[in-house]
Amino acid sequence: MTRLFLLIFSITGVTCAGIGVVIALTIGQDTLQPILIWAASGCLVGIAASWVIARKLIDA
Repeated sequence: MTRLFLLIFSITGVTCAGIGVVIALTIGQDTLQPILIWAASGCLVGIAASWVIARKLIDA
């Protein structure tokens, strides 16, 4: 399960972090700290999503 999780995370983590950066820039937070916070938040969402997706694929 760990390898599947890491493989899925390599896609979803980057995607969710990128979405976080886009959100930060859209709402006008264009300095480094808010962008990094939003990117890290997106990465955390990517971790959770990857875990759920990997678990559902293993159980299927």
